[in-house]
Amino acid sequence: MAGVIVSDSIEAGIEIDCLIIGGGAAGLTAALAASEAGESVLVAERDTQLSGSTALSSGLVPAAGTKAQAAQSISDSEDVFVGDIMAKNKNRADPDYVRTIVAQIPKTIDWLADSHGIPFHVLDDFLYPSHSHHRMHAVPEVTGQGLITRLEQAVSATDTIIVTGARVTDLFLSEGGDVIGARCQRPDGAIEAIAARRTILACNGYGGNPDLVARHIPEMKDALYFGHPGNQGEAILWGEKIGAVPTHLSGYQGHGSVAHPHGILVTWALMMEGGIQVNLEGRRFSNEHQGYSEQAVAVLAQPEQTAFNIFDGRLQQLGRKFEDFRNAEENGAVIVANSPAELATRIGIDSDALEATLNEAGLLAESGEPDGFGRQFSADTLLRAPYCAVRVTGALFHTQGGLLVDDHARVKRADGSVFDSLFACGGAACGVSGPDVSGYLSGNGLLTALALGHLAGCFAGQEGA
Repeated sequence: MAGVIVSDSIEAGIEIDCLIIGGGAAGLTAALAASEAGESVLVAERDTQLSGSTALSSGLVPAAGTKAQAAQSISDSEDVFVGDIMAKNKNRADPDYVRTIVAQIPKTIDWLADSHGIPFHVLDDFLYPSHSHHRMHAVPEVTGQGLITRLEQAVSATDTIIVTGARVTDLFLSEGGDVIGARCQRPDGAIEAIAARRTILACNGYGGNPDLVARHIPEMKDALYFGHPGNQGEAILWGEKIGAVPTHLSGYQGHGSVAHPHGILVTWALMMEGGIQVNLEGRRFSNEHQGYSEQAVAVLAQPEQTAFNIFDGRLQQLGRKFEDFRNAEENGAVIVANSPAELATRIGIDSDALEATLNEAGLLAESGEPDGFGRQFSADTLLRAPYCAVRVTGALFHTQGGLLVDDHARVKRADGSVFDSLFACGGAACGVSGPDVSGYLSGNGLLTALALGHLAGCFAGQEGA
């Protein structure tokens, strides 16, 4: 349910300066900024604990020009990062909007570190697809749950009120068109009204709403959904009803590497550092270096919507830097063998085909020529015994379309004006990936979550906002 109640007055049990709907990374970042600006803040989270899509992710935030990069002697720039994003989305996102986000994110990362004690470091031992520089920032745990936990600890040190088990069902809209609060439902069915001078939508996208997925991204309507079930698209539905501008709703992040049937994400670093994917016939079917998002579509097009990640002992050690990979090993998802033939037998594919696929990679590395999909192979990263495999499928992670916002994260109307009292961040706002799955650059989700959350919270706390 995502309704709109038009009324100039609310009989509310709670009155607050800033209501934030959603307690993921975007909402918590917004709460920190608004609280720091002197606002009274309430975060309404539908679940019984804070998590959101962030907790299911790797928790990596791309940023250029941060103190963490400087500390690791990494040279990067706003212009280069903007160029990487625009190249990935084929110039189909608004370049001014992209630049606003890219210019904001280093300020946000440094502020979270300096003012709120959240330690970030940059992953510098491999590059994610289409990133030209090492710019993935992580907390020590290198998990999304670790990032959420640290943000929650920071918010708990403020006067912010966090209410879990509070599902917002309706927005209150004044006769003049301003959002003046919301109504939420508690687990026992009780209804509560909250009056708010400003409201920030941080309730992510619509990946958990099958009807909206079928309407806007039909190629993923039968795919495994690997995002948060609470992502029901309320921001989109509210926006449609009040005259906002939902944009790029066909854009999304997929992932072509979810261990099946274990349901555990397997890091794409394995592919970037020499791994390959083969189908049930033992053959490669795409350029694994294009990106893990569009690889979801490629994997789902294979027989039984299945592929195998093939890698080796060297990459197994790299994978163990990530908690998800360690969990996959503990759950028996990683198969190890001493030869390609033994590996093929263990995973149930044709051994001659797998041998031929691996031999082809070796020949391509010798020649220096790209393969038929455009991938270059290097002798330094060719796979060697012991060999490893994980059975995977493609999945929908989260949507990238959302409400258009201005450079203060205020929601735009169709006529170009803005709602002075309504903001959007994270998956509730339009992202920077454009209208297609292939436009997703690694980390784009948390990039907009933190950058727009910071902007929304800061501006919501300004007089006259």
